[in-house]
Amino acid sequence: MNTKLLRLAASGMLAVGTVTGTVVGDSLTPAGLSHSNRAYAQDADEQINIRVYQQASPAVVSVSAGRETGSGSIISSDGLVLTNAHVVANATGTVSVTLADGRRLAAEVIAFGERGLDLAVLRIRSQSNLPALPIAAAGSAQVGQRAFAIGNPFGRFQGTFTVGIVSRIDQQRGIIQTDAAINPGNSGGPLLNSQGELIGVNTAIFTARQGGNIGIGFAISADRVLPFLSAVREGRAPRTASRSSGPAVPNFTPKPIALNGQPVAGKLGPGSLTLRADSSFFDIYTFEGRAGQRVTLEMTSREIDPFLILLNPRGRDVAQDNDGGGGSSARIVATLPASGRYTVIANSSQAGESGAYSLRAFAGNAAGNAAGAGLDPGPQGTMNVTIQSVLGPGASVLPSDGSLYRMTSFTGRAGQTVTITLESPDFDTYLVIVSPDGKVFKENNNASNNTTDSAITATLPRTGVYRVIVNASDKEGRGRYTLTIR
Repeated sequence: MNTKLLRLAASGMLAVGTVTGTVVGDSLTPAGLSHSNRAYAQDADEQINIRVYQQASPAVVSVSAGRETGSGSIISSDGLVLTNAHVVANATGTVSVTLADGRRLAAEVIAFGERGLDLAVLRIRSQSNLPALPIAAAGSAQVGQRAFAIGNPFGRFQGTFTVGIVSRIDQQRGIIQTDAAINPGNSGGPLLNSQGELIGVNTAIFTARQGGNIGIGFAISADRVLPFLSAVREGRAPRTASRSSGPAVPNFTPKPIALNGQPVAGKLGPGSLTLRADSSFFDIYTFEGRAGQRVTLEMTSREIDPFLILLNPRGRDVAQDNDGGGGSSARIVATLPASGRYTVIANSSQAGESGAYSLRAFAGNAAGNAAGAGLDPGPQGTMNVTIQSVLGPGASVLPSDGSLYRMTSFTGRAGQTVTITLESPDFDTYLVIVSPDGKVFKENNNASNNTTDSAITATLPRTGVYRVIVNASDKEGRGRYTLTIR
């Protein structure tokens, strides 16, 4: 594996270290498994699930503070409990903590996070031998790794265990996104890695009118938890909440958006739905789609940095994009995997950003040149997508080497052949494809010896959402580029 892939792995973007297989040219191909080996692997996965639950669940508690219910993690044998601030912010007097063994004990709130950090610590008095959860090292979580949540959903089902992956990490804001099912009542409970270590504190979900999980959950990462706990132990953390806390996302009815209809004008700001995990504003829209339909979603604004997320009818992540539309605009191009009602989340990339935006949704060829990218059915159902943008201000930075990158995604099917090219007159390009399981599938630096452009032709191994990372080969690289997916 070359140096750039190792840098991507070190950044927490890719779970390269979890890949097993053989390196062939520019690809990392999973080793073939026989039927018996697959059965063994499935059994091994089940054993990991069982081990994580048995190891961690004794230290996960239910928290009741008047009308608010949530979850928490015992983090010291003498009774410190980590939870969300919004679970206990309005408590008067003591709160009730129910242990995994059924004991109900009184606890007092001793500390809150500052500047809206949704964390709090409780103390259960007169305890000395409670089970405690270890906390993972800062920066250890990686996109694509398995994630486990334990909590008390809806305040009625203590000890519920769900499994998913780490879908996205926002290192700047200290947020982990996961598709492990998180419901009301899971707030304050742990998000765990395969070693049973706490990598985050579950804090918010995107939810619809029914108030249940729709596939996108957020946790405050250990990177922010560890400094908070240091402040608590040193007596520097405030004893009162920095702001009052209502529901993470109130019940509401999503707004409809018509495919090939007029653009929707929206505005994010105070009074909008607020994602508690990072205090960013968002709106939610829905449209009816059918399996195999190609859609383009575009969110543009002169006042905020848009961020788009598309969920399928089961609430699972189809695609998301920050700057794929050129400049700070967001664009998603996807082939819908099933028929039904799709959810579009129009979000701001930064906490507290306020401003107007325009959202458009196209089906088939309707996007045309107006969207800045064609989406045309090609031979055998392949897609033709061209994105012209700039690698510069607003792009993300790879912490390990300081190089800039942008990321977009597409939905592909098993056996489909795609060709992806990255061209730039201004910088030495670097191109990476990440498979739906979060692992590096292909990467390329130079398409030939006499060019700095990159190109990949590959047959997709599975159906799902692939991420394309547009990167510069060094930290000085910036400028115009054209990304083509065919």
